[in-house]
Amino acid sequence: MNLALVGYGKMGKLLEQLAPQAGFKVTARIDIGEDLGAAKDADVAIEFTQPEAAVANIERLASLGVPVVCGTTGWLAELPRVRDVVDRAGTALVWSPNFSIGVNVFTRLVADASKLLASEADYGAWAWEIHHSTKKDAPSGTLLQLVEAMKSAGYRRPIDMSSSRAGVHPGTHEIGFDSAADTITLRHTARSREGFARGALKAAQWVIGKRGVFEFSEVLFGR
Repeated sequence: MNLALVGYGKMGKLLEQLAPQAGFKVTARIDIGEDLGAAKDADVAIEFTQPEAAVANIERLASLGVPVVCGTTGWLAELPRVRDVVDRAGTALVWSPNFSIGVNVFTRLVADASKLLASEADYGAWAWEIHHSTKKDAPSGTLLQLVEAMKSAGYRRPIDMSSSRAGVHPGTHEIGFDSAADTITLRHTARSREGFARGALKAAQWVIGKRGVFEFSEVLFGR
């Protein structure tokens, strides 16, 4: 399978390193601002760039008929527009604020805890994350997704949300519930970028030959 990498920073280079294990041959390496035409013969593209570039990249790849796995965060306000473009082009997109398999399982655990505590008025909640100092968006897309999962599960009380940016930390997300009687803390800590890269490659294998817009959780757990 031919793979185009859109974004050739640390994540792009790691994806290139791991791609053969997932059955891919990297046929295009396209950095931010470079012409995406080199991706036209790829079976799928993986996009890890910047929020201000992601939407245009997805739309251009859709026009080339190339399905996309997008791991860039900070652009989801444009998702309805992107969905329309992908559907009209007859291609496919898998998006997620986090392609870690562990984070997607963690999100389900957070939703279950939120549902169980939704009617327990004594429990307040917080959501916190830390990432490396060069991460562009704060709070992270993953934290926003976690908070949305809590609300969708029925937790309607305020959720105190905060972020930290320091050093080279690959990412920790923490959800907590606190009452006068006790505290419940759920935490996911990434050790490296490798989990994100392997998840993106799994999504790339899955999306080839499909049409439509999907979340990574659908790749893992179905609709």
